[in-house]
Amino acid sequence: MKQETALMRGPNDPGLQNPTRRTLLLGSAGAMAAVSVLGFTPLAKADEPKSLPDYAAWKERNALIVHSTNTMETQRGAIGNGVITASDRLFVRNNLPAPPASVTDNPDVWEVRIEGVKNPRTLTVGDLKQMGVTTVASVLQCSGNGRAFFPHGAGGTQWSVGAAGCIMWTGVPLKDVVEALGGPVEGARYITSTGGETLPDGLDPKTVIVERSVPTRAMESALLAWEMNDEPLTHTHGGPLRMVVPGYYGVNNVKYVKNVAFTENQTDAKIQASGYRIRDVGVKGAPDQPSMWEMNVKSWVTAPLESGRTGRNMIYGVAFGGTVALEKVDVSVDGGKTWKQARFLGPDLGPYAWRPFVLAADLTAGEHRIVSRATDVEGNTQPEGRVENERGYGHNGWSDHGVTVAIS
Repeated sequence: MKQETALMRGPNDPGLQNPTRRTLLLGSAGAMAAVSVLGFTPLAKADEPKSLPDYAAWKERNALIVHSTNTMETQRGAIGNGVITASDRLFVRNNLPAPPASVTDNPDVWEVRIEGVKNPRTLTVGDLKQMGVTTVASVLQCSGNGRAFFPHGAGGTQWSVGAAGCIMWTGVPLKDVVEALGGPVEGARYITSTGGETLPDGLDPKTVIVERSVPTRAMESALLAWEMNDEPLTHTHGGPLRMVVPGYYGVNNVKYVKNVAFTENQTDAKIQASGYRIRDVGVKGAPDQPSMWEMNVKSWVTAPLESGRTGRNMIYGVAFGGTVALEKVDVSVDGGKTWKQARFLGPDLGPYAWRPFVLAADLTAGEHRIVSRATDVEGNTQPEGRVENERGYGHNGWSDHGVTVAIS
């Protein structure tokens, strides 16, 4: 069934249960080399951004928009044409201060408690490395990516398109760990992951703790990851261990994961009970509202962004389907009046990865509104507009995500 205007897949969507969807299972060693991945467009020298905080000081400063100490966005022009996002250009979004950087000094001793299984157990990262390994390419995207386009001034970081990137995650499949511990207990409907961030003193932990529940169908692709882009998972991005749920919004990919439980109900932590819920403008969050789980189909143009010469121009962008593989991407240079199908660039790394695309277009002098519109293999297509909601979540409308380019 086509989904021309839907914001997100509902709670009854088959999601990750569909056994026909391919997953990428590559050996960790040399995975990045096999991809020939980066292919970046050089950045124009611009005003130097704000200083980066110490925990992210290794990032490429000129590739990022620094919104705050805990929020840094990849500039649209720094996304480039490659399949994989370089770690030093990847956006940063933290809900709480990170634990001490020393937790990554000896990552194999980090412990995670697995509960809601027949044989509950506390495991170290070293233990997990003996239980299995896989590498999965997956888009990491903040729920509020595109929030800056909402006219009502949705609260939160004003992300444009750069709160997203495509990452190679290496770790143990969660289902392998669960099978080794006897399987989930009867009645388990959710996977609830708890982060190990430092909690502020004097507050009820449930009001601030990063603890997220996702449907158990996510276990088919979820992994406990200790590497990102073939390197040990950095403290900045959740190391030494992170829950990764391919196809799901970033908040569900819990950093510094210290507890994973199979539960009958969703956690009552505020970040789940009322946070990251889709509701009308002016309405408070509540547990009966749709949660930010599976991502929707989306694309945007990455070049050109401001100007170009008359004649042949190469239009680049990225597109992804969330939990569903892409079928095609169409591009328009006249604001959506006419469309031409683009071609994908680089290797197909599976349904959870994004696909860079390109279209060669002959452009005349004047202004051109360039937009892209992705369609997945199930027929879901990006809508033209946005679905208005209080926090500016899940925006995949193609009109707002376009660029106006002056051709001379």
